[in-house]
Amino acid sequence: MSDEPAARIAEFIEPLRVAPGTRVDLGRDFDPGYRAGLRKREAEELLRTGVALLAEYQQRLAAQDTYGVLLCLQALDAGGKDGTIRHVMSGVNPQGVRVSSFKVPSDEELAHDYLWRYTRRLPERGEIAIFNRSHYEEVLVVRVHPENLVRQKLPGEARGPDVWERRYREINEWERHLTDSGFKVVKIFLNLSKEEQRTRFLKRIDLPEKNWKFSAADVRERRHWDEYQRAFSAMLSATSTAWAPWYVVPADRKWFARICTAAVLAHTLMDIDPRYPEVSEEARRDLLAARRELEREAPSGAPADPYAARHVRARDGRGAGPEPPDGGGHGGPAEGGKHGRPRRHGKRRGRG
Repeated sequence: MSDEPAARIAEFIEPLRVAPGTRVDLGRDFDPGYRAGLRKREAEELLRTGVALLAEYQQRLAAQDTYGVLLCLQALDAGGKDGTIRHVMSGVNPQGVRVSSFKVPSDEELAHDYLWRYTRRLPERGEIAIFNRSHYEEVLVVRVHPENLVRQKLPGEARGPDVWERRYREINEWERHLTDSGFKVVKIFLNLSKEEQRTRFLKRIDLPEKNWKFSAADVRERRHWDEYQRAFSAMLSATSTAWAPWYVVPADRKWFARICTAAVLAHTLMDIDPRYPEVSEEARRDLLAARRELEREAPSGAPADPYAARHVRARDGRGAGPEPPDGGGHGGPAEGGKHGRPRRHGKRRGRG
């Protein structure tokens, strides 16, 4: 992990992390309006820096082909999951990212154990997989609406009062297995206030171009707000582990939620610190032979190696010249960006 940018990112996201073993009361411990003293104008530059870091590290992750990353996004309706994915992943190679959205389970999915449909969507090595809603639906929606346990065709003894504690244990063990196998699990809860959700619902009703995003079921689910808050608090308390901690991201300001999500994901990739593979001496000899053959094919008057010629000019202060149409430059993203010193986010202190 590179020292200075990594340290700033780690400091920035620390107030969002749920320490393993912590007993969480969501309404008391985390403020949906927290913004670490940042203004929206500062945030735009920070997000660009974060996206650039993600692009660089995702390329390394794919090249190394050893680790994979699973990003789990949970939120109530209108929490901003779709927009967060769109903005945070805007700079990465789409071939290395797969997004899965989990709706009401199908008959085929209900015929298997509750983790089956999520297992089928796990990342490959070198890939980032994003779960838009995740296996945590099984201890959130199913807990608030326990009639769903009947639809899952569980035997009677599996629907007893210990079902949630058992599922927490099973999920923790599953995530430990994934982590031990080289698949990092990143878990983000977008924490939206009840008033901000009401405002976003009304916007979806008021603007014709957003009507399609609204469903009457959203308002029906909102009636269970307090039950969901208790379910989220219990989930965060039971499943934030040393190998797969939860991050509670304030979501009342979309721009801040996007910065936080980019920072948490960048922190994970920088912690992996994937490297480009080193070629063997035999492969290097093959490269040099191929280079000599290609240089011999240069047209009359053209440099034998246009790429090398441009960089010699740049080194000598004569300018690198224009890049070829394929953009074959080697400039990487700038690291850093002033995250500043974040305030502790644990106790509620107003809307920041």
